[in-house]
Amino acid sequence: MIDISYVQEKIEMSKRSELLAEHPYKIWEGKDGKWYTYLPDETRGRILKKRSTKKDIENLVVQHWKNEKENPQIKEIYEEWTQDKLNREEISYATKNRYDRQFNESMIEFGKLRIKQVQPHEIEDFILDSIHKHSLTQKGYSNLRTLIYGIFKRAKKRGFISYSITELIDDMEIPRKLFRKHQKSDDELVFMQDERPKVINYLMSKRDIINLGILLLFKTGLRPGELTALKWEDINQNIIHVCRTEIRYRIDNKDIYEVRNFPKTEAGIRDVIIPINSVWILKEIRLLNPFGQYMFEEKGKRIRTYRFSQRMETVCKHTGVTLKSLNKIRKTYSSILIDEKVSESIIISQMGHTKIDTTKNFYYKNRKNIAQKADVINRVEGL
Repeated sequence: MIDISYVQEKIEMSKRSELLAEHPYKIWEGKDGKWYTYLPDETRGRILKKRSTKKDIENLVVQHWKNEKENPQIKEIYEEWTQDKLNREEISYATKNRYDRQFNESMIEFGKLRIKQVQPHEIEDFILDSIHKHSLTQKGYSNLRTLIYGIFKRAKKRGFISYSITELIDDMEIPRKLFRKHQKSDDELVFMQDERPKVINYLMSKRDIINLGILLLFKTGLRPGELTALKWEDINQNIIHVCRTEIRYRIDNKDIYEVRNFPKTEAGIRDVIIPINSVWILKEIRLLNPFGQYMFEEKGKRIRTYRFSQRMETVCKHTGVTLKSLNKIRKTYSSILIDEKVSESIIISQMGHTKIDTTKNFYYKNRKNIAQKADVINRVEGL
């Protein structure tokens, strides 16, 4: 017959030994005959503990680490959740970095709480307070909600909590006016009709490999990360086959730039047509980089996206146009296609979108200045 109590005792002894072995501090006997060790402390780093016997001090250590494991801090569950997803390659290092930034911006203090002490109403209060305190947009809240879901779903699977975080958030009432409206004027989001020629002319007058790359963005609407990941094998006359992208992430406070062998989205795998009158750009890039594997190389090394971003800032300053990022070139490109009444199927193919609504809702902007808009209105009959 199996002695259940004996088996249970052995299990407890084994757990006790494991916890003592994991204890990072020495346990020692002082000259006064007392037994000492350190325990971690959130504010002071560590604190000295004293007991009369070795067994007593070991009991204290075991109980401390047992409480830690059975009732971890929210930040510990967060690290466990994200690290597991990273190990299984469910997320990339870049996504992990984005999660970490969001956690550090919004959840540092909340993350110190013990999971079993957090009541459902406190989660709701934290979410509403975060939206207000950090002036979150709806997108910002969506990013925060991703972390909340991940942490508390894992906590439930581990048996730390019994309530459903999905039901809790679904039952929340969040007034739309609570969200910050992130509004920018059109001239901050696209190159206006009078700005684009200035930038194009400047790039044409100083045709090094960086400026030629920016010109290619204006002619194709590629994502900057797709541009810097292009290889010569991707080019077939006036067709660019897009199948990879550059990603950036941080490890040990160091920026890492890598080429990922698939684009941002599934729809991102596509053939982008270059206007015939712009094929010369490819030929000039080839002359500047005749032996490189990647289209954009200097001294045998692939040129990173940040080099093009830095140049774009310089170009805007020299041409006197409103400062814009490389991504605004892509919005300019899509706006031109829509204004020129290009068929929707071609537009989404060039942009790498799955539906035209994405292009129209997020990439289409007015490119006319006030005088140009007034001229249009003035020519409308019946007004």
